[in-house]
Amino acid sequence: MRRTKWAELVAWKNSPGRKPLIIRGARQVGKTWLMKEFGRTEYAQTVYLNFEKNQRLANLFAGDFDIKRIITGMQAETGLIIKPENTLIIFDEIQSAPRAMTSLKYFQEDAGEYHLVAAGSLLGMALHSEASFPVGKVQFMDLHPLTFPEFLEALGEDGLVQILGSGDWELITAYKSRYIERLRHYYFVGGMPEVVSRFSGNGSFREVRDIQKEILNGYDQDFSKHAPPTIIPRIRMLWNSIPSQLAKENKKFIYGLVKEGSRAKDYELALSWLTDCGQVERVYRVSKPAIPLKAYEDLSAFKLFLVDIGLLSAMTDIDPHILLEGSKILTEFKGALTEQYTFQQLAASGEFVIYYWSAERSTAEVDFVLQHGKNIIPVEVKAEENLQAKSLKVYREKYNPGIAVRTSMSDYRRQDQFINLPLYALNLLGNL
Repeated sequence: MRRTKWAELVAWKNSPGRKPLIIRGARQVGKTWLMKEFGRTEYAQTVYLNFEKNQRLANLFAGDFDIKRIITGMQAETGLIIKPENTLIIFDEIQSAPRAMTSLKYFQEDAGEYHLVAAGSLLGMALHSEASFPVGKVQFMDLHPLTFPEFLEALGEDGLVQILGSGDWELITAYKSRYIERLRHYYFVGGMPEVVSRFSGNGSFREVRDIQKEILNGYDQDFSKHAPPTIIPRIRMLWNSIPSQLAKENKKFIYGLVKEGSRAKDYELALSWLTDCGQVERVYRVSKPAIPLKAYEDLSAFKLFLVDIGLLSAMTDIDPHILLEGSKILTEFKGALTEQYTFQQLAASGEFVIYYWSAERSTAEVDFVLQHGKNIIPVEVKAEENLQAKSLKVYREKYNPGIAVRTSMSDYRRQDQFINLPLYALNLLGNL
């Protein structure tokens, strides 16, 4: 399946100032596949080293960081002659060999001609504090689950993707029923590559749910395997509370919902653990929508989102028929799914700095406030064809933004600075 990050990898390969590249992302988002496929198609050969599966590899870095010696050892290990001009070197699960991570500094300083890409869970990198992290000597690329357009393409809906890319709203609207049907599929299936691959092959929602449960079980095993034993129960309680947190009308994270009477300090380490390994992401409140948004960040108030909407559906055991038929039973939780979907698309694009806004002494809350270049864009999210946007109206009257966006199932329309953007065309937000 094609990933939009491919172009970023090609640009990295061709950059004269290229540094070793670290691909960040939660487990199962497709890091290994992407690295291997990039090596297969863009290079004559690939040298793949997995430090978790083959712990003997760590011995290559046990001595000094003489890159020639390390390259010789890798050649002996793989049986391949490593030539800088035609070989991609992959360090996978690099968190299992802290000194291999440190070596990236010396690859950049002493052997910049080599093409080296690495990946590993953020959790592992955070845990191995004894390693000297190569600050300023590496580049980063964040990989998320498949976006909705990537999902469409994986399902063979190239025509729908091309129509979206055209920006022809009359044509896009003509196919709205197809987009909405596939969007409902995406709400259930999500964007984890293994799940999408199985769904594209046989369309089985039962098999989709089975794989999603396997991924969730794998995450749970990570809790036991990697987390400090003292915080494992709190990690699980916090993790399991996320669906109920998102189902609230006010989606600000409330520690008291994890366990009655609990406070931030009780779950600070557990939350950091989940954030570091990429399984959740925080979106903080801003007190004022001005550039730079970070200057107005309120660290005491945030929303918490999962890595993938399909996993959120699996955690709540939503029946596919209820979701796909647009049942009214899901009225409240549909809002949670829609906000998760919106965040996931915004985060994966890499175009925006993402926050949310709420008034100090008011019920008004704008779901997302985005910094995009020199612009601040408020975005209110509606699950269906709801044309009411009361909080956005309060925001507009107070701050008079250049543009304001409501995203919903309604058709595209623009009236002065106010835009309704269909949820299925959210990828076009940066072009408005």
